[in-house]
Amino acid sequence: MHNVIFAVEGALRVLLVGLLFGAGLPAVFALGVRALAYGEGGGTEINSQAPHLLGKVLAYLAFAVVVGGVLLGLTVIVASGLGKELTFDGGVPTFVDE
Repeated sequence: MHNVIFAVEGALRVLLVGLLFGAGLPAVFALGVRALAYGEGGGTEINSQAPHLLGKVLAYLAFAVVVGGVLLGLTVIVASGLGKELTFDGGVPTFVDE
């Protein structure tokens, strides 16, 4: 029975990470594009609005989150290729030997 629980826990973790990086980052990017359009004053092409600073700030924040996620993924891949492992002990990412 314990093996089934461990298998379900592992499957849920894989599902969560897959949703986060597989669908989450593209969704954040799409929200960033939409916020950038709002920041530039684009609503509809017929009724143009005034530019909004908040839209630009939110867009750049969303793009920074996406770039951070991509860089984190690349770091994990490169670290595993060099025989290292990326851990977050204490909240700070560090490289340790595998």
